Amino acid sequence: MRKFLLLPLMLIWFAAAAQHRQEPVSDHYKALQRLSAAPAPECAWMDTVRYPDAEIGSSITFLLVQPHYLTAAQLHTISQSVKAPANSSEQTRAELDYLLELQAKRTPEQEKRVDYLGRIGYWPQVNQMPSHPFYKENLEHLFFEGREVLGPWSTAENFPAITKLLQGVMHDMRVMEFTIKHRQLRPRPYHLEPSMKAMGRIGSPAFASGHTMWAYLQAYVWSEVIPEKRKEFLALADEIRRSREIMGIHYPSDNEAARLVAHRMLKSYFQNSQFKKDLKAATEEWKSKSTGFTVTANK
Repeated sequence: MRKFLLLPLMLIWFAAAAQHRQEPVSDHYKALQRLSAAPAPECAWMDTVRYPDAEIGSSITFLLVQPHYLTAAQLHTISQSVKAPANSSEQTRAELDYLLELQAKRTPEQEKRVDYLGRIGYWPQVNQMPSHPFYKENLEHLFFEGREVLGPWSTAENFPAITKLLQGVMHDMRVMEFTIKHRQLRPRPYHLEPSMKAMGRIGSPAFASGHTMWAYLQAYVWSEVIPEKRKEFLALADEIRRSREIMGIHYPSDNEAARLVAHRMLKSYFQNSQFKKDLKAATEEWKSKSTGFTVTANK
């Protein structure tokens, strides 16, 4: 009898959980993790280097912002769950060498694509001001992954319920991103490696990658709404994370940590009733409206 009573509870639990588990670490991310992340005494000077205070931009103000779906406790736990390798570590040295290899092989076509991807980014504060000159562009950035995978009709105007869901998770993402970054203050690769010719300088610390975090968090959320497109969304997220390495502005460990954080955020969301309500509305909206469009890749 007890087993029969537990069965409905188990079904409820599974129904309230994310549909997908996270894929295991792979490729060079897995190989680099095998190396020591501990400080190397012979290069102790490197561990005195941190992201320069003078280069910190306005992103630090996100430390004053409360999360949307996440609780303060979840924000704290997840933000504390990842740690950057020491600057002097064997792993960081290998990561810098890997980035230098990518730099040597960079092609004009790659540079054009990664520069384009680098300009994508949704900012919650802009969403508060419909009269803002970048308000429309900001919403276009919010639906970047949707357009790339589904087609040009994937817009905020066509899918208001999905818009609400994505805005909520992107709000959380920015708070999480800068909580981690400003706690660890990891210098960018070009701060440690003089021969690094990065395709830009960024006004925030390196760890963890914000671009990779939003790319994977959105891919995971889109996959909850449209499970059959998970492979395509994750492929796009993977391209975005690798673009940060090609640009010379992120270590691979910045990107792997961001991927892990994104999935931990997703799992935490299923403890939030408002998220589950918004996800249900987004899923129903997709099912009712998508039949009026043709799902084609926008590439």
